[in-house]
Amino acid sequence: MEYIEEELQAFRDNHKTQFLAGQFDELTKKQEESIAVGQSDPEMALLVEEEVSALETQRQALYGEMQKITAAIKVEEDKPYGVILEVRAGAGGDEAALFAEQLANMYLSYAGLQGWLCSVENESRGSAGGYKEATFEIIHPKAYDDLRYETGVHRVQRIPVTEKAGRIHTSTASVAILPMRRKPTIEVNPTDIQMEFSRSGGAGGQNVNKVETAVRLVHIPTGIEVRSQSERSQLKNREKAMTILTAKLEAMHEEEEAKAHASERKDQIGTGDRSEKIRTYNFPQNRITDHRIKVSWHNIEGTMAGGIGPMIEALKEATGTGSDVAST
Repeated sequence: MEYIEEELQAFRDNHKTQFLAGQFDELTKKQEESIAVGQSDPEMALLVEEEVSALETQRQALYGEMQKITAAIKVEEDKPYGVILEVRAGAGGDEAALFAEQLANMYLSYAGLQGWLCSVENESRGSAGGYKEATFEIIHPKAYDDLRYETGVHRVQRIPVTEKAGRIHTSTASVAILPMRRKPTIEVNPTDIQMEFSRSGGAGGQNVNKVETAVRLVHIPTGIEVRSQSERSQLKNREKAMTILTAKLEAMHEEEEAKAHASERKDQIGTGDRSEKIRTYNFPQNRITDHRIKVSWHNIEGTMAGGIGPMIEALKEATGTGSDVAST
């Protein structure tokens, strides 16, 4: 069996494999000593050959175990530990902003029912209330599995409270679910980032309005910008903004890859494109329809209060991920 020295060195440097790597090196030393004995004393050759073979079997077992450990670490690093939830009002003016906030509350309520940790990173409100745009952080390893198919345009059909003639209006809001990973899949060049600081808005005590803790980052090559003001320190807001920016850039790359290979993905539900209309919420008919899997549900009130479990399970089943996710 061939052993790669660079991989062995990585095992020695990794605290989770250091002990096994030390045992491997001891066995290697014993093996080399035995081989030397056999070369110097022909009468010992047969005995030495058996010992070298036994040592090699032990080395192979240790090497395989270290490979399994590092593979498991990589899987853990690649798996999202949470998501960035981003909602934006689309067509429909004030009604779109109100719907965007309702969607955000729907997801946050669901997360709350699951016991997941949620926080508001940034929010911009419309003139009549609701969200022009808002960004939230939801921390839990299961969050991405459950919410990954929510990215896209959500359409609402209902009679706005301001509508005196009783006409049904159609408005839209976009949702983006961005996975957060401990080890990003892309590298962001610091020279490509423009950074600005400002005073945070909204609740948060005296510190909010007196100190420039809010951070705005702009990724110059793509024009993507993010803002974080949830923390009381500029440093923490900068770290969170960088996490959000990286998640957005990763999502953009994955979206482009998905589109490029869309014809090859038979099990796909859309491309994860936030411009794709995925669902309609028809309030007069008390019906929610997912256009990708052509399935409808009733009880809008319960759904908007966080009861999105049936929709999540239907989407998992449609993609063949239901049983795998449920077992984790």
